[in-house]
Amino acid sequence: MSKIIMGIKVENRENIVPNVQELLTEHGCEITTRVGLHVASEDKCSRHGLILLEFIDNADDSAKKLEDELLALGHVEVQKMVF
Repeated sequence: MSKIIMGIKVENRENIVPNVQELLTEHGCEITTRVGLHVASEDKCSRHGLILLEFIDNADDSAKKLEDELLALGHVEVQKMVF
């Protein structure tokens, strides 16, 4: 049984995030935890962000498919931890 944690670094957030959001929604049934991190203040929002995902057990194929789809968007870096 494998457990996958995926980190997604998003550059150019304001332009690419709608496409990232669409892909995360498509894979939502395989994602148990999702955390979004970025720097924000009253006068501006960071152009970069980090999304952490935890997948259901044995979601190797789904995680790989999502990784490939995210990388195809550009402005995205993906790293995984597999336990």
